[in-house]
Amino acid sequence: MVLAFIHLPFPKYFKWKEELKPLSLINKQMMEVHTFFIALVVFLMGLLSLTQATAMVHTDLGRIISLGMGVFWGFRLLFQLFVYSVKLWKGKPFETSIHIVFTLLWIYITSVYSLVYFEIAI
Repeated sequence: MVLAFIHLPFPKYFKWKEELKPLSLINKQMMEVHTFFIALVVFLMGLLSLTQATAMVHTDLGRIISLGMGVFWGFRLLFQLFVYSVKLWKGKPFETSIHIVFTLLWIYITSVYSLVYFEIAI
């Protein structure tokens, strides 16, 4: 759920007011709206995991939901490793540490949800 709240300062941190000026209105608003809905989905995933952990581990529906979350975070991990350019973090200490922390976080989250689906004790 913390990940969802990390999205709140994105517009200011990434200077969207200036950076998105050249975009058409539809593209600028799509960026803002999609960021909101990604944050909302991440928040709801966290809320579900915190409030329904037992059901997610011990029911068929919960395990299927865990599989979906594992796939979601697995793709996020792949994008972290193969879509974002190395130029964004290589040679920059702060950005490199953030890259490593989030890579490890995506590995952890993907693993936990996948292990739940495959009924492997964590």
